[in-house]
Amino acid sequence: MSDPLPPAAALRRIAFLLERAREPTHRVAAFRTAAAVVDALGPDELDRRIRTRTLTDLRGIGPKTGAAIVQAHAGEVPEYLARLEEAHGELVPLADDVAEFRALLRGDLHVHSDWSDGGSPIREMAEAAIGLGHEYMALTDHSPRLTVANGLSPERLERQLDVVAALNEELAPFRILTGIECDINVDGSLDQTDELLGRLDVVVASVHSDLRADSAAMTERMLTAVADPHTDVLGHCTGRLLIPREQREGRRQRPRPESSFDAEAVFSACVEHGTAVEINSRPERLDPPLRLLNLAVDLGCEFAVDTDAHAPGQLDWQGNGCERAVECGVPAERVVNTRTVEDLLAWTAG
Repeated sequence: MSDPLPPAAALRRIAFLLERAREPTHRVAAFRTAAAVVDALGPDELDRRIRTRTLTDLRGIGPKTGAAIVQAHAGEVPEYLARLEEAHGELVPLADDVAEFRALLRGDLHVHSDWSDGGSPIREMAEAAIGLGHEYMALTDHSPRLTVANGLSPERLERQLDVVAALNEELAPFRILTGIECDINVDGSLDQTDELLGRLDVVVASVHSDLRADSAAMTERMLTAVADPHTDVLGHCTGRLLIPREQREGRRQRPRPESSFDAEAVFSACVEHGTAVEINSRPERLDPPLRLLNLAVDLGCEFAVDTDAHAPGQLDWQGNGCERAVECGVPAERVVNTRTVEDLLAWTAG
């Protein structure tokens, strides 16, 4: 590693290398938890804690993580990290670039729970995100039209908002952002009421039906959705599936080619309307394909590196998206989930 990293990024880099070296899960989690604590402190409080030697008084920071924080804060490469780099750095192609990129991500904007087609309760998904060092996650269960995924009716979504509010009181400073993965209807409208969409923190709009429509029809459909003021993120834009996958009740989806649409027009509209293009990290999606991701970068799009997780362990798939982002030269400052929760919500509100 050529340059020292900020304390939280250094801690996440350590966790990344420990994980790739197949070290025990609790050791990896310790560094990710410490990174989240540092992020929540703010620079002035971190300075004070280091100066008064009270850093390890904080829950989640121990002697090893504390030493790494102090050294990184002083502009040094932590000794623990230097040893790991020497022993395990060669395990990870593009490790430095990818790990540093991943360390900048503060959360995940596309996560499902057992309220729709996920396999775990909201709390378990949130606790897994906390264990990864995330500051926030957007809960984006499916909208009503997607009955195969147990999409949420307006009434169920309203109940979910109450559940999330209660959990946020318990899990603070971690934040569950209210959200939805909203189906894009054939006419480009969004599959939920305007009133409810206006109450949500994050709206991911995705096409899940009529995926083989002709290019002109699909383009118009996506342009309409991207221009909707409620849409924050355009989810898995081509809809492709690279490998088969299992669904609820034993159903099995076969591989699926990309939908056809005018990508330049759609991505240009994303730039115009301030809609981020999702870099979907699911192994069977990896959407958009690299050629389209390169196009979106060239056109000036913003991005969200998301997992589309349906189970706690899948939240760690963000590395897949980071590898693709680095390969295509995605500027980190154009990735909306590198932002603090305050800055992210200001962006979605705008």
